[in-house]
Amino acid sequence: MMSASASITDEAGNLNPEEPTPSSSSVTCQYQCSSNSSSISEIEEQNSNEFIEINHGLHMESIKEEQEGSLFSLDVHNGGEDCVYVGVGKSETSVDALSWTLKNAVNSDSTVVYLIHVFPETHHIPSPLGKLPKSQVSAQQVESYMAQERGKRRQNLQKFLNMCSASKVKTDTVLIESDMIGKAILDLIPVLNMRKLVLGTSKSSLRKLRARKGNGVADQVLQNAPDYCEIKIICDGKEALDQMSGLADDKPTQQLQEQPINDSFACMCFKQPRVR
Repeated sequence: MMSASASITDEAGNLNPEEPTPSSSSVTCQYQCSSNSSSISEIEEQNSNEFIEINHGLHMESIKEEQEGSLFSLDVHNGGEDCVYVGVGKSETSVDALSWTLKNAVNSDSTVVYLIHVFPETHHIPSPLGKLPKSQVSAQQVESYMAQERGKRRQNLQKFLNMCSASKVKTDTVLIESDMIGKAILDLIPVLNMRKLVLGTSKSSLRKLRARKGNGVADQVLQNAPDYCEIKIICDGKEALDQMSGLADDKPTQQLQEQPINDSFACMCFKQPRVR
């Protein structure tokens, strides 16, 4: 299961403090469409006209698209925004992917770069007795640990926001809680009607990808993504592979396997909406 959330920064691109996450399982996780220069934070609210809900089986409004002679065809949302989605995490491959995007995929002042970050579900909470299941510790202990984790995510994501701010590119951030990165990406593509996705990868992962011997996130996405979603794979700051390279032409659907989320986090994104 996956939960989706957006977050808010001030006009300078700094992360604002997050509100405590409600514990009720009936809360709907939502995604904010913002026109701010940059934004990030985790927000879970009930009903608001300012939010578009992301929930299992829910599809956002269809996206108007225009074709233009650029590295990506224009993906125009209501309001005239050209949207590019970039998977980001802890490794330098994410920095390379975003850097390439800012240099090559920003078509105009209307372009919005959406930073997509997947983080693992919390099943255990550290304690003096070791890691204990969430159900065996107090709500206060759970919230304290979750607040620490949110702080780490904000710190990690701020550098990406700073890159976008330096390039004067409007930015929003989508945070996804999921233990299955590849499946999470594939589920989010139709939910957001995603037309352009950029993922970073390492040289070793790229070799496996080209040899069709890998089973990483990039492999899963390229083999199973819908045809309307253009995918760019970036390695060492250069475009290494896209859907037109033939890898995705014969799509014997791979079995999507659970991918551990760790510090290498080569390619990242999202799946299976979760209501907390």
